[in-house]
Amino acid sequence: MTSTLTHPSADRAAPARDDAVPRRRTRVLALPEVRWAIAATVSFLLALPLQLTGAPVGTWGPLYALAYAAGGWEPGWEGLKALREKSLDVDLLMVVAALGAAAIGQVMDGALLIVIFATSGALEALATARTADSVRGLLDLAPATATRVDAYGGEQPVAVQELAVGDTVLVRPGERVGADGRVLDGASDVDQATITGEPLPVTKEKGDEVFAGTLNGTGALRIRVERDASDTVIARIVRMVEEASGTKAPTQLFIEKVEQRYSLGMVAATLAVFLVPPAFGAPLTDSLLRAMTFMIVASPCAVVLATMPPLLSAIANAGRHGVLVKSAVVMERLAQVDAVALDKTGTLTEGTPRVTDISPLPGRDPEQLLVLAAAAEHPSEHPLARAIVDAARERGLALPVAEDFDSTPGVGVSVTLDGRVVAVGAPARLLNGATDAGSARAAALATGLEDGGRTAVLVSLDGAPVGVLGIADRLRPDATATVAALTSLTGTSPLLLTGDNPRAAARLAAEAGIDDVRAGLLPQHKVGAVRDAQDAGRRMMVVGDGVNDAPALAAAHTGVAMGRAGSDLALETADAVIVRDELATVPAVISLSRRARGLVVQNLVIAGVFIAGLVVWDLAGNLPLPLGVAGHEGSTVLVGLNGLRLLREAAWRRAAE
Repeated sequence: MTSTLTHPSADRAAPARDDAVPRRRTRVLALPEVRWAIAATVSFLLALPLQLTGAPVGTWGPLYALAYAAGGWEPGWEGLKALREKSLDVDLLMVVAALGAAAIGQVMDGALLIVIFATSGALEALATARTADSVRGLLDLAPATATRVDAYGGEQPVAVQELAVGDTVLVRPGERVGADGRVLDGASDVDQATITGEPLPVTKEKGDEVFAGTLNGTGALRIRVERDASDTVIARIVRMVEEASGTKAPTQLFIEKVEQRYSLGMVAATLAVFLVPPAFGAPLTDSLLRAMTFMIVASPCAVVLATMPPLLSAIANAGRHGVLVKSAVVMERLAQVDAVALDKTGTLTEGTPRVTDISPLPGRDPEQLLVLAAAAEHPSEHPLARAIVDAARERGLALPVAEDFDSTPGVGVSVTLDGRVVAVGAPARLLNGATDAGSARAAALATGLEDGGRTAVLVSLDGAPVGVLGIADRLRPDATATVAALTSLTGTSPLLLTGDNPRAAARLAAEAGIDDVRAGLLPQHKVGAVRDAQDAGRRMMVVGDGVNDAPALAAAHTGVAMGRAGSDLALETADAVIVRDELATVPAVISLSRRARGLVVQNLVIAGVFIAGLVVWDLAGNLPLPLGVAGHEGSTVLVGLNGLRLLREAAWRRAAE
């Protein structure tokens, strides 16, 4: 790796990136679920104040009816289709419950249930559309056209779909690579973070592999195409995300599985309570009243509320602390996590290279070494150059103005400073096999830094080495504590999955306290590692931030994305997002979800006791309908309030501890 490549200026590079990756967004109102949910909500909000202020029924009744129709027709229709398939759908039960509430005069309660249900469906449809948008947009990382070179040296722009294996493609400075292939001629530094997640551009020379969608630096490359456009790594990432999302078992809250069986039993029992007594001579009116009371006290409202308030409270509390959990299903799944895999760059680390070592040769001053390097690298916009200049500025060092700046891709930069030539770049290229004492000393320093997982940068003055700088990505301040907390929560040390080189990965893992390191991985290899763990019975959480992490995020039991620098695809594919990039919130949200699960169990016990008591009273005695309604509503309120305990700040503090 060399610190000497000068990328195109920011003014030129930024538009290129924006043009290469246009944002495709489905319009919110283009989704029918959203339109129906808005219609139901607006109708409800118009009707509610009219009813509460005592307006005639004719003014607010039609509005409530519109809310019922707009928000309930689609789930009702889907429920009827499921019923035709001999399946009692929860959607249909909710619509029936809303209609039942209206039938006994609770029109507003039923309309509120419909609005909540319709809004939930709209949010789910919007999340699905956003994920599909990001998957489609990923294909735009690869350019639409490439410059094909014929046997006579002629250049012709062609669509990348027309490229065939064996074609030669010219990639100019600042362009995106149009096809997977191998370098035939030229040298440049290529930013391939979208594929491997590496924080620094990688030097590419003759014989090296390059990937479609990666960004070329200042050197020109001639590339032989080795894969069709439909088989590039980018295209395979898209397929893997789609396949993983499609094959992941449909998520469902545990209570929804219980509720389906419970509701079937409740419907059958209600019919029995209504039909059996008249067969033995009981008055039909009494049986109807008893059956209605039974249906009310045995309805699963308290059972449903046993689950949702704790999970929604946990979601709200996590959101206040920078963790966006996308659904109650995700919050429930977080409690089941028993293994964690972490990406390196941008997740475990800050994702920004920094100077970690300043090693001058004997007789040289560290600050003088840094000033020489920063003055030479100041005109460059390469990430390593920025790291060197930032290090000098952080130390308050004044940088002299250099002249005659020259950059050679893959080799280094050189400038003239006070009449002397300063060169900065790759040690192997600048030393060029020199065997004098100073060169040998510099080579030994560089080797030591590289063995420790750092990038070594040599600084020479008039051809003689004066020292070596070590540059590396830096662990997040809370990384070590987070790894320890995750180990305590899951009982196993996290797994490190990275596309970076093994030495850099091993160094960072050792600092963070991680034993199991998988380095040099492409996206499909990360997916393989996740699936291997899950095949062994583990419920794997994957934490990542890049395009290359998206397939693993989709394949995992639970995917978590870092929010600030995360790619669109990673953010949309993940089940949860760490909005502020505070890694310590990952174990905290797992702990919070487990507390929510504990409250769900408490609530189910409370709801079960109330339902059992009221049902026995109704069947064995004579439970008045108003008292049955009061008992049912009381249990519903009680479990709801119990679940809201997780909204308190103390709940997050305990989880974080």
